[in-house]
Amino acid sequence: MFTPRARTAGAIAALTVITAACGAAPGTQGTTAEGGVDARTATSAADFGGFDALVEAAKKEGRLHVIALPPDWANYGEIIKTFESTYGITIESEDPDASSADEINAVKTRKGQDRAPDVLDLGQSFALSGAAEGLFAPYKVQAFDKIPEGQKEPTGLWVNDYGGYISIGCDANKINPCPTSFADLLRPGYKGKVALNGNPTKAGAAFAGVYAAAIAEGGSFDDIQPGIDFFKKLKDVGNFNPVETTPATIEKGETPISIDWDYNNAAYAPQLAPKGLDWQVNVPTDGKYFQMYAQAINKDAPHPAAARLWMEFLYSPEGQNLYLKGFARPVLMPVMQEDGTIDETAAAALPEVEGEPAFPTTEQVDAAKEKLVSGWDAAISG
Repeated sequence: MFTPRARTAGAIAALTVITAACGAAPGTQGTTAEGGVDARTATSAADFGGFDALVEAAKKEGRLHVIALPPDWANYGEIIKTFESTYGITIESEDPDASSADEINAVKTRKGQDRAPDVLDLGQSFALSGAAEGLFAPYKVQAFDKIPEGQKEPTGLWVNDYGGYISIGCDANKINPCPTSFADLLRPGYKGKVALNGNPTKAGAAFAGVYAAAIAEGGSFDDIQPGIDFFKKLKDVGNFNPVETTPATIEKGETPISIDWDYNNAAYAPQLAPKGLDWQVNVPTDGKYFQMYAQAINKDAPHPAAARLWMEFLYSPEGQNLYLKGFARPVLMPVMQEDGTIDETAAAALPEVEGEPAFPTTEQVDAAKEKLVSGWDAAISG
């Protein structure tokens, strides 16, 4: 997958704590835990002497710096608050609208600074490329062995955390009927109404939208070109809307049809209902595409123990259920359904999808990325 966003924060961006005041001070405090353990080289909680020792080391650091985590994306707002209240660690959340490309750039350009991101939430292609560039620290959470093969890098350089299906959201008060397939999006009644969540050369949700369209148009994981051709056709008939979808653009009526992850679209519905919008969500019948995002630790994290504790929290039953509460499908969902730790109410609220998801290989994603980068602008602006 591509980068996870353009993630949307809209009006709630004001809730974000911007940490420019941290400046360029080296982030070296708190890297050595009790017992002389260097937190930056710890590859598991056992390296600290156990989970409780990891907690103490993280509390000593006292902070965690993150970027590109909108409060309304996969329930990150509640996840952040719960982590803070549980461990007494302050999370500095910067620039929620940032993309995976921005996250990777921040790792590179802020090296040695206290405001470098400690952890990253990335689209698959950026998780893969970042690992290849040596930007991440290997770390295996306590639940590592329960995470399916193919959903993690073997040493823990990145681990998938949550995912969803590409879906079509629609304001049923303005659009009748709401589209249920990519083929529907070409209808003449949808002129200027069909938007993506970002630019697909930079944003994972948008990239996945093109991949899903390719599948709908007879393409495959090996052939994204039909998806590019579909959006050119959508533009040519006047239906494509280049405005990036956010909750604000939906509320204003600027993007009444939005191609986005089902957990984003599903989360918008209860937010928009009090404002008079009937936001309906359909997983397209002709282009089912499921993908997960990945979590990684910056190898030069200014708060390395807190970064590792954050990972442990996200892959605990509590963290996984918080993703689920935000309509995202957590990577440990099958295991939790078997052991009884799943939030049944949250699971029942997920958009219905038939069939089992399939996943592209690393090579297929890389090839699709190259094809999209070289062909998207010409298709849409040409």
